[in-house]
This record gives sequence, C-alpha cells and structure tokens, in this order.
Amino acid sequence: MLVLSRQKDESIIIGDDVEIIIVDVRGDKVRLGITAPKNISVHRREVYEAIQREKKEKAQKETTKDEVTEPKPAEEEEKKQQEQ
Repeated sequence: MLVLSRQKDESIIIGDDVEIIIVDVRGDKVRLGITAPKNISVHRREVYEAIQREKKEKAQKETTKDEVTEPKPAEEEEKKQQEQ
C-alpha cells in the first residue's frame, strides 16, 4: 500500500486520467474530490460491497432458476424412453 500525505487543495494522480483532490479537512474527516472518466466506477467501499453482494445474489438466483427450468441430460433420456 502506498501511503501519501496531502494537504487541502493538493491532489494525487492515478494513471493518466484519475485525479483525487483533497477538498477539505475538518477534524478527523477528509473530503475528497475525484475526477475520472465516465467508464470508471467510483464508489465508497460500503456501496461497492453492496453492489457486489447484489450481483452475487442475482447470479445465484439465475443459476438456481436455470437448474429448475432446464432438464438434466438424464431426465431428457428418461423422457425419450417413456415416449417410445
């Protein structure tokens, strides 16, 4: 982990197109301004983690749904034999 010290109105550049600016410091709170291209998502950690949980839950529901609606190969074979 890189640890940097910055004062108000100073910034950090990440790559060629992300800038983090120290907007304000009040007690133990630091306000940051972030400039980044639209295609780069910027979230607070708790928001990011909530998004990841929702994606995982959605994927699990879709997998479960697919397992229920799609017949398994053994079931298909059994069905074909019963039809004959």
